[in-house]
Amino acid sequence: MAFVHGKGTAVTIDGGDLSVYTNNVAFNRSADTHDVTTFGKGSKVYAAGLKDGTGTVSGIYDNTALVSPGAVLRPLVGAAAVQLVYMPEGAGTGKPVATVDVLVTGYEETAPVADMVTWSCSLQFSDDIADTVGV
Repeated sequence: MAFVHGKGTAVTIDGGDLSVYTNNVAFNRSADTHDVTTFGKGSKVYAAGLKDGTGTVSGIYDNTALVSPGAVLRPLVGAAAVQLVYMPEGAGTGKPVATVDVLVTGYEETAPVADMVTWSCSLQFSDDIADTVGV
């Protein structure tokens, strides 16, 4: 197993490649648990439940008209689910690819006085994650 640097990460949302504007991706997988402990047990017992997931994608603001993060993401807040494609090792043959439908639940721009304008979006996964490899 080799360590992987994050600089090659690639991400698309609704077909828009946001990789060149992005400097951080959080891809969070979770699952519900259900307490099924019965009388006589000395410890709790759990059963697995439904899977879930959330994500955040963020980076440096760019005002490019058609393909900037704002142009891609603003119209998606509160809209129907779209496809997220996350490639933590970048695009390429044999590299991992996670694809999932997401709801864009938020889009934020931050403009500090002494730094660059940044953007961030919040994502709620909807349905199963398809884990594949690039071809």
